[in-house]
Amino acid sequence: MKIFLAIYLGSINSARQAEWGKLDEAARQKRISAGMTAWGDWMTKHHASVVVEGGPLGKTKQASVAGISDTKNNMSGYVVVRAESHEAAASMFENHPHFSIFPGDSVEIMECLPISGR
Repeated sequence: MKIFLAIYLGSINSARQAEWGKLDEAARQKRISAGMTAWGDWMTKHHASVVVEGGPLGKTKQASVAGISDTKNNMSGYVVVRAESHEAAASMFENHPHFSIFPGDSVEIMECLPISGR
């Protein structure tokens, strides 16, 4: 079994986010409720494969040779899963509530490779 990091992505400037912003409060709350139920169902279905439950991500700092600064990116959350292959890991996220109910754009899944020499 291999380990994969899945990053939930969503742009605050996307058309989906703009549509979400136009929902009235009752419609938004209904979608949030349905989305959280679907997300919980996804976590239950994949419980045996979830290594780290993850969660939402907050504001971002960047450290570089220039020092530390505030920055922005489209990462909104993460989860770590175990699967037989990259394809199997990616298939876990087909029609995920992040983008099928909520205004998220996508989920990117990447294998966590071992450190060479260890």
